Amino acid sequence: MQKTLLAFVDDLYEDLELWYPKLRCEEAGYPMRLTAPELRMFKGKHGYPAKSDLLLADARSENFSGLLVPGGFMPDKLRRDAKVLSLTREFFEQGKLVAFICHGGWIPISAKILKGKRCTGSLGIKDDLENAGAIWVNEPVVVDGNLISSRTPLDIAPFAKAMVDFLERK
Repeated sequence: MQKTLLAFVDDLYEDLELWYPKLRCEEAGYPMRLTAPELRMFKGKHGYPAKSDLLLADARSENFSGLLVPGGFMPDKLRRDAKVLSLTREFFEQGKLVAFICHGGWIPISAKILKGKRCTGSLGIKDDLENAGAIWVNEPVVVDGNLISSRTPLDIAPFAKAMVDFLERK
């Protein structure tokens, strides 16, 4: 069975935090779809384009093996969308991969799935993670069950490796 992943995208996503894990997972045989409120081209913080290929309204957790939440300014916008939060909770509750990096942690915070969980993220959201009940750890990658988190693009290689390792164990 092919394990397809889902990733959130919108304007001002962090370019490397979407593209490196996407390409690394696809290289390992795990294709990734990009979902957004609209089907169109989005620009990353550094100008790299990403085209959504699935409307957020049509995204169903049962059709995917995991979720990627890249950082940038995008998560602060998307965490206000009830569909984004319900999808994130569904992936988590179904034991599927929920991978987030840097400011991507804002979405799991708003989905209320981090209480008592070890995770990491940008130092800029450390207080937000802790206030949500998470145990913030200053490590390149933190794995707690089906949650995989990372701090910044500097940690992107071990983050993507942890995603692939998780998928290969399932």
